[in-house]
Amino acid sequence: MRDMLDPASDYVFDAVGTFISKNGTIEKAPKTEKDWDRIRVGAVTLAEGAYLLKIPRPFAPPGDENNSTGPDAEELSPAQIKAKLEKDPVLWNAKIEALRNVGLEVLDIVKRKDVNELWDASENLDQACENCHLIYWYPGEIEYLKKLDRRLQELYGVQADRTRKLGMERR
Repeated sequence: MRDMLDPASDYVFDAVGTFISKNGTIEKAPKTEKDWDRIRVGAVTLAEGAYLLKIPRPFAPPGDENNSTGPDAEELSPAQIKAKLEKDPVLWNAKIEALRNVGLEVLDIVKRKDVNELWDASENLDQACENCHLIYWYPGEIEYLKKLDRRLQELYGVQADRTRKLGMERR
């Protein structure tokens, strides 16, 4: 994940953006064949690399417990992640397919060089990643997001409801 899928996702995430500088608003979008090639590499790596997640193996090197220790652990331990995966392998495979589908979506966008759809694909990629991470990596954030949504609704009437958008309302 850290050394392949995450960097590949950055090829998609970093392809488009709007930035505000002291000189004004700057729009970032792929312009050259090299720009589109980089996005294509990211998409292929996501689409094909996602299937490596189906191969049973440790989630971390021996002894690496990430941020899963202590009374206020932020993350699940590799053993907890493995237990969740083994409890519901269908859900695990669905998350993998969702990530792969975004990679395939981006490949199609690259073929057509459609910058507008690349914005949507970047959002779809973020959603695929978060949907999985909120179950298998840092599920404690689900309650935080629900609380934040309620507070935004109370204060501003904003109906953000990220937990529903991320498909987390029943988890």
